[in-house]
Amino acid sequence: MAALDVEQVLGLAPDPASAKAAQSLARGAKWSGLGSSERALWGLCQGSGKKPYQTVVDRSGPAFKCSCPSRKFPCKHALGLMLLAATGEVPEAPEPEWAASWLEDRAARADRPERKPGEVADPLAAQQRVARRADRVSAGMAELESWLDDQVRRGLGGFEQRGYSELSRLAARMVDAQAPGVAGAVRRAAAVVGRGHGWPGELLEELSLIHLIVAAHGQLSELPPSLADTVQSRIGWTVETARVLAEGEKVEDDWLVLGRVIEPDDYLTVRRLWLRGSSTGRLALILNFAAGGRQLDPLPARPGELVPAVLSYYPGVLPMRALLTQTSPRLASPPPAGLNAKQALASYVESLAADPWNERWPLVLADVRPARNGENWALVDDSGDALEVLPGVDLWKLLTVSAGDPVTVAGEWNRAGFKPMTCWDGDRPVVLS
Repeated sequence: MAALDVEQVLGLAPDPASAKAAQSLARGAKWSGLGSSERALWGLCQGSGKKPYQTVVDRSGPAFKCSCPSRKFPCKHALGLMLLAATGEVPEAPEPEWAASWLEDRAARADRPERKPGEVADPLAAQQRVARRADRVSAGMAELESWLDDQVRRGLGGFEQRGYSELSRLAARMVDAQAPGVAGAVRRAAAVVGRGHGWPGELLEELSLIHLIVAAHGQLSELPPSLADTVQSRIGWTVETARVLAEGEKVEDDWLVLGRVIEPDDYLTVRRLWLRGSSTGRLALILNFAAGGRQLDPLPARPGELVPAVLSYYPGVLPMRALLTQTSPRLASPPPAGLNAKQALASYVESLAADPWNERWPLVLADVRPARNGENWALVDDSGDALEVLPGVDLWKLLTVSAGDPVTVAGEWNRAGFKPMTCWDGDRPVVLS
C-alpha cells in the first residue's frame, strides 16, 4: 500500500477525539523503539502504566495491533504512529520479534496469493468499510437537510441567540458522520453568526452552499463523473495518492511558483503552494501537511522560480489540486504576466461557475498600487478598480517594494478578500507571506 499522507491518516480515525489524541502523540519524544520496514511500522508508546504500549501497523491493510486497552480501532497510538510516518519521523530498522511475530501470524492466516503494490489486504473488508461510511454520510446529510428545511420554515428570527450552538452541534454531527468537508462548511457558517451588521446575508450565503452540497449528494449517481468527484471531495472523501499518480491527468510544464500560504496550528500545519504553467497556463495547488509542529517538506522551488515537473491532477470538475513529480532543477523566471482587477474577478467567477464550492483562487495582478480603503487596504489598478486586501494582513513589505509605484502581485483570493503572497521588485521576487 502506498504511504498515507496526514489527511488520509486522520481520515482513518474512528471519531474526532481519537484524531485529536493521535495528533498529540505524533511527536518522537512520546515514543521509543520506532522503526519501519517495507511491510510495517512499529514503536513503543509510554502510557500511564509502567510498561509502554507495543504498537504495530501492517502497511498492507493498513491493519493495527496495540497492547493498549482501548476498544477503538484504530486506537490513538496506531494513528499517532502513522502520523509520525507520514511526516518522515519513523526510521528504517530491523523488525523486533514482537512485531515480526504478529505480522507472520497475519500472513499465515491469509490464505491468498501475494498482493500487488497498492492492493488492499482484504478487498471485501475494504468495501464494507466504504459502505458503512457511505451509510453514515447519508444519515448525516439527511439530518442536515432536515435542519435546513426547518430554518426555511422558521426564518432567522432569534438565530443570533441560538444559531452558533445549533451549528456547532451540527458540525460535530457531521464529523461523526465522517463528512469532514461538510463539517468545515458548517463551522464556517457558525463563525458568521452575529459577526458585523451584514451577518444574515453572509450566513444565507454559507447555508446556501451547504444546501447545494446536500442536494448534490442526493443526486450523485446522476451527476457527470467529474462533478461527482468534486462533490465527494467537498464532502470529505479522499482519493488515494496511488490512484492520482496512476490515473490522474498528467500535465508537463515549467511551473511558476506563484506563492505559498502557511496556516500553522497546534496539531496540524497546512501549506498551500500555488503554481501556474508557463506554457499551458494551467493553475495548480500543491497541499502539504505536517502534524504536531513538525517541519513541512522542503519547497520544490522558491516563489518566483520555475520548477520543471509533471503534475498529476486529482479528479474533479475544476482540477486544481495536484501531485508534483519534479523532472529538472528549478529555474529563474521573469515576473509573470498579470490581470487587472476586473479580469481577475472574472476569472474567479468562471471558477465558481464550474465549482460553486471553490473557496480560494490564485490571482496575479499587474500594475497595482496598495492604497488605504477605510481601516483596511486595497490593491488599485490604473483604471481605479481595486481588490480589497484581507483585513489584518500586514502589508509593510509590499508598501516598501511599491513605494507608490505599480507592482505585480500574486496572491490568493477568497470571498473575504485578497491575500498577497509574492510581489516583484523589477525581476526580483519578494515573498510577502
